[in-house]
Amino acid sequence: MNSSFILGIVTFGYLFAALAYLLLLVFRKEAFGRLATWSTLIVLGLQTWGIIWRWIESYQLGIGHAPFSNLYESLIFFAWTIAFIYLWIEFKTGLKAIGAFTLPFAFLSMAYASFSPDMNTRIQPLLPALKSNWLIAHVITCFLGYAAFAVSCGLAFMYLLRSKEPEKAKSAAESAGFLPEKSAIDDLVYQTVLVGFLLLTVGIATGSIWAHSAWGTYWSWDPKETWSLITWLVYATLLHARMMKGWHGKRIAWFSIIGFACVLFTYFGVNFILSGLHSYGSA
Repeated sequence: MNSSFILGIVTFGYLFAALAYLLLLVFRKEAFGRLATWSTLIVLGLQTWGIIWRWIESYQLGIGHAPFSNLYESLIFFAWTIAFIYLWIEFKTGLKAIGAFTLPFAFLSMAYASFSPDMNTRIQPLLPALKSNWLIAHVITCFLGYAAFAVSCGLAFMYLLRSKEPEKAKSAAESAGFLPEKSAIDDLVYQTVLVGFLLLTVGIATGSIWAHSAWGTYWSWDPKETWSLITWLVYATLLHARMMKGWHGKRIAWFSIIGFACVLFTYFGVNFILSGLHSYGSA
């Protein structure tokens, strides 16, 4: 048994947890909520073990680097950050139904990493430019930011679905304590975007410092750098519209969804459509 086997189990664990949150949303039974939360906690712990084990395996192979160097490893870490940020929000707010809209992102990330026929799961030596302590700081901050944007996107979908519910259904759900009020969802969309924006800003800054040490320039307009800037500008516009123009509700929800679409293109589109220094595929 190796780390890849453990991480394969994690994939089905996130599917089980996401289904448990969905059952909570449908049947509104507290037992499903407890099952979903404990399942997510256990799966997150198992995934943490799998990531650490893969890190140890890289040293056993004489390679010795953090498991963030290829597309497979980054997808694994992306799923971990989504689950981590979601659980933090659940423990802060007590709103378990949000998991039905956010845990599927963690499952899809793990499923793509585990079952894509073209996925390279081997531990490989780092390219010379990647052998830097800035790698860990850059990847962790960027992916925590991406995860916050993923959770914000899930909340945005939740808000839009809540907007279409009849008022009687909304009141019944809110009084039962299973679904938050629209205003609470709207605030969470803004808060998660703000957290993600700050983390992405730090990620871009650490990446620039890393680029200077590796390639002698802080910014080279590489496709991923360009799309990271576009994503940053989209979310900066969202925050500006919220704070200065007073935007709320559907406009912010749709803005959040568009922003996460930019995140996905920055992550996947650059790897498979465009080529550049940051492409996992070319590495």
